[in-house]
Amino acid sequence: MRLGWRTSWACAALAIALVAALAAASEARAARTFGTELTRLVREGAIDRDTSDLSRETYRSARATVGRLSGARRLELGGAVRAVDGMAARGAITPSRLPALTLTLERNREWWTTRELLRSGDRVSFPGSELVWQMVGGQGLQIHPLANFGKLNALWSTGRDQRAGVLLDELLPLAAQRAGGLAWEYYFAFGGGQPPWVSGLAEGTALQAIARVATKLGRQADVFPVAAQALGVFATPAPEGVAVATLEGTHYALYSFAPSLRVINGFVQSLVGLFDYAQLTGDATAQALYQAGEQAARVEVPLYDTGAWSLYSRGTSFHESDLSYHILLRDFMNGLCGRTAEPVYCVAAAHFSSALTTPPALHIRTTQARARTTAAIAFDLSKISQVGMAVSRDGRTVYSRAATTFAYGTHSFSWPVPREPGTYVVRIGAKDLAGNVAVVDGAVQVVPTRKPAARVAAASGRAAPRRRPAEPRGFSVLDRPWRLPHRAGRRAARG
Repeated sequence: MRLGWRTSWACAALAIALVAALAAASEARAARTFGTELTRLVREGAIDRDTSDLSRETYRSARATVGRLSGARRLELGGAVRAVDGMAARGAITPSRLPALTLTLERNREWWTTRELLRSGDRVSFPGSELVWQMVGGQGLQIHPLANFGKLNALWSTGRDQRAGVLLDELLPLAAQRAGGLAWEYYFAFGGGQPPWVSGLAEGTALQAIARVATKLGRQADVFPVAAQALGVFATPAPEGVAVATLEGTHYALYSFAPSLRVINGFVQSLVGLFDYAQLTGDATAQALYQAGEQAARVEVPLYDTGAWSLYSRGTSFHESDLSYHILLRDFMNGLCGRTAEPVYCVAAAHFSSALTTPPALHIRTTQARARTTAAIAFDLSKISQVGMAVSRDGRTVYSRAATTFAYGTHSFSWPVPREPGTYVVRIGAKDLAGNVAVVDGAVQVVPTRKPAARVAAASGRAAPRRRPAEPRGFSVLDRPWRLPHRAGRRAARG
């Protein structure tokens, strides 16, 4: 079907307009900077000019300082600035995020011009403040919500009430509006996620610690209404919140940007936090969110028990816990067991405790190998361990492999089999993450190498069978009538 010239011109004009609109939108996004975002917020009446001026001056000072530094100091302060730039480019600068972002820029400028170098993962505080800052390689010092609320819990449990009150007062204003409420966000890139993102583990711990300290200090009236707004992330699907619907209830994601990654320790602790918050505040919404998560956890928890160790995660990443996470999960399970007395959590906690003192189970599968080949010595392993192998004959070691880390399951070592047939002893040793050791021996029978047919025939005195030569390329069966199945076929070929 041909279009009329008017229709053609209209389509062309529409296409040009769309291209122009997309180009303008792209240009607008590319033009977003921290400064232009501050200007926009002032123009929209979202912040006042004093707030804008303070944030703008802090940003400019940090950016100018980057140019005067070198080496690691330049890298880390520049990384902190770039993290803010990235949020601005994505349109993620909001009024409620400005206090945390401005403080982050100021603290980084202060540290990298006056203090010592740090390693990634180091945690520090500043004089006169209880806030915990974590060194994130290439992104400078960053506020770490889980570290801060973990510290708040520690101050509560050790009776350091005055310091707990100080930290509480520092943390409350750093919450940002998110998921219809408030959340303590992460402002650095991690694991493929770009800031800002939230964690179900951190938010659950926040609710727990805030409710504990507020109750102990008698500050329920001014703190509980603020804390209640942090329930929004548990009611909101990821990536805005951390809720992930399941057939049984709701899983609460460790990382809002990775809802398909199921990390069990984070999920369990988020439930512990919701449980404690609901008990201390009597909040019906918190209780309902806890129950939705607990219904899912009853089904999920057994899936993380391998029978010999724990799994750290399932979903997009499936692997066992390292030692520290195994112990952490055991402790979280004990916490949920003590609160609910549900057998599924109590049994898991007991299994995980037992795994810390039980040696790995080993079984050698391979029993035969052929001389002068490379054989796979297969073995079964019950849990993540360092595994090595040695092969001996008549008490003398003929081959060995250094210890290598293997996950639970079936694996193998390659073995260049010697030419001499006979019985060899394969010894495999394993040491698990808790230091438990197991050793198992297995006999492997090495059989002679197969001999070519001509050599076998010569040795027996019989003539080797003759093979018909291969057909030359380019010839068909009609060129060789004796290949046809009957005489009629031969006559047809001749005709």
